[in-house]
Amino acid sequence: MHTDKHTINRRHFVTGLAAGTMLAGASHASERPLSGQPQLQLQGNQFDLGIGYREVNLTGQSRQATVVNGALPGPILRFREGEEVILNVTNNLAVDSSIHWHGLILPPGMDGVPGISFPGIRPGETFRYRFPVQQAGTYWYHSHSGFQEQTGMYGAIVIEPREPTPYRYDRDYVVLLSDWSDEKPERILAKLRTDGHYYNTNPRTLGDLWSDIRDKGMAATWRDRAMWNRMRMNDRDISDVTGATYTFLVNGHTPAANWSGLFRRGEKVLLRFVNAGAMTIFDVRIPGLKMTVVAADGQYVEPVTVEEFRIGSAETYDVIVEPQDGAYTLFAQAIDRSGYARGTLTEQPGLTAPVPAMDPPPVLTHSDMGMAGHAGHNMHAGHSMHAGHSGHSMPSAQSHAAGEYGYNVDMRAEQPRN
Repeated sequence: MHTDKHTINRRHFVTGLAAGTMLAGASHASERPLSGQPQLQLQGNQFDLGIGYREVNLTGQSRQATVVNGALPGPILRFREGEEVILNVTNNLAVDSSIHWHGLILPPGMDGVPGISFPGIRPGETFRYRFPVQQAGTYWYHSHSGFQEQTGMYGAIVIEPREPTPYRYDRDYVVLLSDWSDEKPERILAKLRTDGHYYNTNPRTLGDLWSDIRDKGMAATWRDRAMWNRMRMNDRDISDVTGATYTFLVNGHTPAANWSGLFRRGEKVLLRFVNAGAMTIFDVRIPGLKMTVVAADGQYVEPVTVEEFRIGSAETYDVIVEPQDGAYTLFAQAIDRSGYARGTLTEQPGLTAPVPAMDPPPVLTHSDMGMAGHAGHNMHAGHSMHAGHSGHSMPSAQSHAAGEYGYNVDMRAEQPRN
């Protein structure tokens, strides 16, 4: 059995999915969702986390998810800046696993990336993560093994600051966005290897071609199409994986399930947005409310008030809203407009607001691809890549000692340059 100084033999330390039930009483009272599955929240200095399988039904079909403490998403972990935390993570899967603490400043052996910072957690074993909490803000955690993140193994981290925040709020909610597919991730990858546009829900049609000819003329349309064809790209291929297979979630809830958070009139509500999507970039707005962005990726920023913001995979944004009465829709549409995640801020359970229509799908231009001003250029016209370079040779591959590889090595350049 693989062991190291951070690994506890399962016979001496038993944890797992039941741990979440045992610690659920420590949940933060201000952040109880009003519908569907309650969000687990754990706080303190020592945490027992169990990685396991769980059957879920998000679309009408039962599928196997990979979860932490039985929850999708995993429990919100609340730390305090300046304290040391211990997280005992037991792997109840049939394969190796891991948890990476995304964005946290950590000792090298605690980062949770197999093959880089540690060997991973073998089936049936428990790994003890132990590190000082050196920052504050909104972060998240996820598996760094196989396709476990894509099947539900992720959750939010909220670190309370040592000093008061430079802004005031009355309650806070984590709004964790993610994408879920009933297809196995291995199958999705296999399809993309066969056809990179497999999940494109908005392909070009013959009607689009005739529209372009009408608007731009035959010659301009031909030049435009020829360039896209040379690049083997599609001006409507915005996301590799889309709503053709994805269901978009807010805190593990589908748009129909409608995660909801309660507010009282006149409160300042801090929304901690986390994009845990494996692929999806979201455009977020709350019709009827302006959002004041006060932090990005855990760092305070000069407050800026917006009506919409874009959040990429693995990013976090903290925004403050001031709802007055009724209900407001949290609307996060995928960047390719193939679907959306939806939740509700409401004064009372069951009260909802209209869901807006999605915006038109975007269409890329050559400028978006960094090709502006090059439409008439031919890389091969009159140029030889070898002319005048007969005396030049490519440098031989750099040799690396065996000690430069392995899980204790953070970064290494294959072809270092001075």
